[in-house]
Amino acid sequence: MDHLLRRLTHPLFGWVVLGALAFAALPWYFLQSQSLLDALWNSWGSDSAGSGLAHAMGHGRPWLWSGLVGLLIAGLALTLPPGRNQGRWLVAGALMGLLGLLGSGFAIGAPGWTWATLEGWWGPLDKGQYGMGWGAAVVLLSLVVVLGAGVARLGYFRSDVFVSSSVMVCVALLALFVVYPVARSMVSALYDDMGLFSPGALVDRLSTERIWGLGCVLGQTRCGVAWNTLYLALLTAAGTTIMGTLMALWAERGGTRFARPLNALAMLPIIIPPFVVGLGLILLFGRAGLYNQFMEWAFGIAPTRWFYGVFGVWLAQMFAFTPIAFMIMRGVVQGVSPALEEAAQTLRASRWRTFTTVTLPLLKPGLANAFLVGFIESMADFGNPIILGGSYAVLSTEIFFAIVGASLDPGMAAALALVLTALALAIFFLQRSLLGRRNFTTVTGKGDAGVAMPLPNAVRRLCVGVAGPWLMFTVVVYLFAFAGGFVKVWGRDYTLTLDHFRGAFELQWTEHGLLWAGTAWNSLFTTASLAAMAAPVCAGLGLLMAWLLARTEFQGKATFEFAALLTFAIPGTVLGVSYILAFNVPPVELTGTGLIIVLCFVFRNLPVGVRAGTAAFKQLDRSLDEASQMLGASTLTTLRRVVLPLIKPALAAALTYSFVRSMTTVSAVIFLVSAKYELSTTYIIGRVGNGDYGVALAYCTVLIVFMSAITWLLQKAVGERQLGRRAPAPH
Repeated sequence: MDHLLRRLTHPLFGWVVLGALAFAALPWYFLQSQSLLDALWNSWGSDSAGSGLAHAMGHGRPWLWSGLVGLLIAGLALTLPPGRNQGRWLVAGALMGLLGLLGSGFAIGAPGWTWATLEGWWGPLDKGQYGMGWGAAVVLLSLVVVLGAGVARLGYFRSDVFVSSSVMVCVALLALFVVYPVARSMVSALYDDMGLFSPGALVDRLSTERIWGLGCVLGQTRCGVAWNTLYLALLTAAGTTIMGTLMALWAERGGTRFARPLNALAMLPIIIPPFVVGLGLILLFGRAGLYNQFMEWAFGIAPTRWFYGVFGVWLAQMFAFTPIAFMIMRGVVQGVSPALEEAAQTLRASRWRTFTTVTLPLLKPGLANAFLVGFIESMADFGNPIILGGSYAVLSTEIFFAIVGASLDPGMAAALALVLTALALAIFFLQRSLLGRRNFTTVTGKGDAGVAMPLPNAVRRLCVGVAGPWLMFTVVVYLFAFAGGFVKVWGRDYTLTLDHFRGAFELQWTEHGLLWAGTAWNSLFTTASLAAMAAPVCAGLGLLMAWLLARTEFQGKATFEFAALLTFAIPGTVLGVSYILAFNVPPVELTGTGLIIVLCFVFRNLPVGVRAGTAAFKQLDRSLDEASQMLGASTLTTLRRVVLPLIKPALAAALTYSFVRSMTTVSAVIFLVSAKYELSTTYIIGRVGNGDYGVALAYCTVLIVFMSAITWLLQKAVGERQLGRRAPAPH
């Protein structure tokens, strides 16, 4: 009896009960207008808000019984002793529920059968079904957790239920919100212009000179967009990795008293919308920019459009993506053990030799991860090429014009997206082959109170000489963007004014209290709330995936990692269109809701959390995990009490990046916003389109201040990891 009681109080049984309660009480289908709380009062009688049990019993949808039957089988299986027999029944129940619900979800839409063949086999249906809602989501989640537990009971994943269920949940989320929408949009490349299935159409679209032409090598003016994208991505990845590493070394090992201001300046480009960089650079180097005006006044050189092209896009991407490399490399530099450097110096190695033979090799995981993220970010970037590209076309802009241009060719857009994915896959496997399975562990759990070695003089001079001017240039660019909101009309009337701020963010005291009268408040509140929902989910899920990749071995691990990075391998416009195509019809209907924007935020920014976490976990010795588990701690307790405090830089990077990029993203959500859910970036773009640059730049200024405060609060809330090291004296 005691054994049975322990089994019934196991967390797995709680998941089964949760799924059964959701099936009986929560609305099964997507709620179009009413809230969840209102729907709970009508979960039995209403067809629109009915629970799964109500629809199965009273609304003519018997296929939903498969979910409840699967849960009941799993519940009965938990009364058995843990082992392979229990595992087989858990897997059977979970698969029965998942296949029944998902199969019927894809096969039955609102009008009835999705495919005519099924209607010929089974006859017409009296009722169809809508997109799945909260009840279906909770039941499916419970079944996925039970499936993971069953797989663990069968002896996989070292019989660790937490690890197995975590892998299953992550795989399910990636399959539903990354692979499925992207695959659904790309399959249109196999259809011709008449909508007929034709694989030859894909070959015709990919074999054009517009994509693969080598005219620039042969003395002509242009190369294909694939080569343009690859060239730009390699330049950006190399530049951001080098600059991010120099800034990280200077901040952590330079012994400067300006480490905190340095960190703030390095983070500045990431907390503003990406097109502000382009606007600031245009004010400096555009045809009517200050640089061209000075050259014409001083030397009589007529202004030209020399800045528009590959150089302008590369410079803007350097501003936009160097902070990502800096955040990744800062955590890696912090993790390099001083004991290894002290050992080398004890053997009479100079600081230069110690740096080149000990410190630098230990930075390889971070360097490779920073390069990969920079490469994929550059390929997926849309805002900077569209503003500064001029005649230099890249894949992201070509996809955009194929979707919204006069040609309206989604098949061509899908074919170009396939090229982007192939390039990302190539650099992904190249990175893995270069790093291999070499060990870069530096945080071992042993005593480590040494003082980090100061940088060699030559390296320190290089950091100051390169990163210093770059950061000063960063300040200049953003000062121009900042000043634009305080003058009446930039370029014509430089009279100082606050009218732009009043129009966007006016506050009024009325007899009814405070009135948010400005036109921009609604978009700011909406964006901040949606980003706040997405940031912790994105950071937690990204670090969980990084931990699974670094600490567990399972079949399909490489595919799992690439799926986690896939949203960086495609342009944001393609991701947004993919979400529209995938989630506009059953079984998942999310179009026009705030949830689809939150999900886009989460999975668009997920790869940074994965890469930052992977670099951090490679520095933690497995013996830390093993020692905790040998003392009786569960895997979840080990993660919470041992691992998480040691990866605070990665956690801070993931939280900060996810929130800030959610606030400033453009291309991924441009097709997902609605009148109810207007975002900050779409508001700014609308003002720019109307020629109201003052209000747009004023809004950007408010965003800079707001996100700077949020970034500081996140850093304080997460804190720094404590490795017990003495700090070197500042120079």
